[in-house]
Order: sequence, then C-alpha cells, then structure tokens
Amino acid sequence: MRLLPKLLWLTLALCALVNALEALRYLLPHVPFPAEIDNFTQRRIALSLHAFGGAIALLTGPLQFLPPFRERSWSRHRLWGWIYCGAVFLGWCASLWIAPHAQTGWNASSGFLTLGTAWIVATGLAVKFILRGDAIRHRRWMIRSYALTAAAITLRVYLPLVFVFHWPFSTAYPAIAWLCWIPNALVVELYLAFLPTPSRSTLPANLAEKLP
Repeated sequence: MRLLPKLLWLTLALCALVNALEALRYLLPHVPFPAEIDNFTQRRIALSLHAFGGAIALLTGPLQFLPPFRERSWSRHRLWGWIYCGAVFLGWCASLWIAPHAQTGWNASSGFLTLGTAWIVATGLAVKFILRGDAIRHRRWMIRSYALTAAAITLRVYLPLVFVFHWPFSTAYPAIAWLCWIPNALVVELYLAFLPTPSRSTLPANLAEKLP
C-alpha cells in the first residue's frame, strides 16, 4: 500500500473507531454525555440498536479494504462481511423508528430516511452479487455501502461547525441530514470510475473461474 492510500486508510479507521466508541456509549446503563433529544428520552431502545448496528458496521468495514487481511483468509473475509451486513440491517431497521422523529422536523427526517434506503439497498445488492458469484460487482457495492456507513463520521464532522460558525440549528441540521451522505456517495462514484478491475489472482478460485 502506497503512502497516501495508507494515510487515508488510517484516517478512516481512526475516525471509524472514535465514532463507533461514541455510539456504543448508548449501550451503557448510564450514558455519559447523552444527547438531549427526543429519540434518547422517548425511543432509547431504538436509538441504542441503531447506535450498536452502526458502530459494528463502522468497525468491521476498514479491515475488509486491506488486501492482506482480505486475501489471507477468504473465509474470515466472508464472516466479517456477514457481520457487517447484519449490523447494517440492524442499524437500518432501528433507523426506521427514530429517523421520522429527527430534530428540526421532516426535512431532516427525509434526509436520514433516504440515507437509510440507499444504505440497505447498496448492502443488499452487495450480498446479491456475491451470492451469484460476481465478486467484482460485490466489491463495488460494498464500497458504496461503506461510504454510506461513513455518513456517521461526516455527520459528526459537520455538527461542530454549526456552533463554531453560529449557524441557525433549525436551518443547518436539515442540510446536514443530506450533506452527511450525498458527498460521500458522489466521491465514491468518482473513485469507482477509476478503480481498476481486479485480476483473477486477487479472487478466490471459485469466483475467479466466473470472470469472463
């Protein structure tokens, strides 16, 4: 791995770890620094399940993008992939309970609900293609899926800016509900446009046989 990709990966992994730990605090009996929002006070179970699913998805994703980790043991890669997909499914199901009650109203709720739809669709397509033996499309959709998982990271990058620049929260938060994931999706599409097609040697034998 070259220096720049390695630095980008380390940054992603560190951000994923910090955000996952922050989310996992909602599973503690006494939550440190809880967000004073209706979803915490009135829908604690759903918020905790969403936080848990999102945290596990954040933590399991980065290692899957490391070729040595992925290619050294395809069975381990498969296991981690199923854990990731299960975490996404759990996080998405819980989001259906809490997203309609997002702060500032329907504009923010629609942003998070659309994100959830894109998240589960991308992950579902990744599963569909690997079950068909199409590892190339599987990989591309998994990259898209994790870009949407990383909306949890970009959301927490944007939120402090609201207070630093004294933006009205009622205006900024609905915008963030869309901006936390749309740029991620656009950037990953640009990345995929230049991503070379994997060779047979980087795939398991049973999948490499299905390449044209």
